[in-house]
Amino acid sequence: MEVTPLTKRNHYEEITEQLKRQILEGKLKIGDKLPSTKTMSERFGVGRSTTREALSALKAMGLIEIRQGGGCTVIRDSLAPDPAGLPELESLRMNRGTLLELIEVRQSLEVSIATLAAEKRTDEDVASLAAIVREMEAAVGDDLEGERTDIAFHLALVAATRNKMMARLFDSIMTPMEQAIREVRRVELYANRSVAERLLAEHKAIFGAVAERDSAGAAESMKRHLRHVEGILTKYL
Repeated sequence: MEVTPLTKRNHYEEITEQLKRQILEGKLKIGDKLPSTKTMSERFGVGRSTTREALSALKAMGLIEIRQGGGCTVIRDSLAPDPAGLPELESLRMNRGTLLELIEVRQSLEVSIATLAAEKRTDEDVASLAAIVREMEAAVGDDLEGERTDIAFHLALVAATRNKMMARLFDSIMTPMEQAIREVRRVELYANRSVAERLLAEHKAIFGAVAERDSAGAAESMKRHLRHVEGILTKYL
């Protein structure tokens, strides 16, 4: 694998471009395994999170497969077609009606959760949410960690409502929804740095309103956040 010294532009974008060019030009062929994340990071002179971000972008293009444990293999030598045609999204399309209904229910439920959380939160809840937001900041561009912290944030909001029934309803909706859209969330939401940064800002707005006990502000911030996320997800339905 050839490596060209990086310039001052965003490093993950330049690594993505270098690897993409080698795949499209046939220097890296279908079936070829990429060096380990550690090895590539050392060659490019960047941190592993930057390399993982570049690999996630290549996965989003459909050029490589990232296996559990971090191994990466070239699976396509031309730019991927519309992501809606990727086989891992087939189950999402098959359950389109159910997912649309879940999205509608989530909109109503999570706005209510944000409102209640702002009204009933404790100092401990605020501290917990603040810690998760800090983790979110550190996870921008890391798809797996971004997904984990996103889920943790929403669970912490539910806990702040002090309403066990609300928590049950939330779990009954989100568990099947998260399973169905996991690939979309990782590829489209968390591996894309600009989208991940916008998501971070949206979560910060929700957190700020909850911390200030601003129930109307929390509800409006949650509405904006969900409209953004669901606008992305519905592209695949």
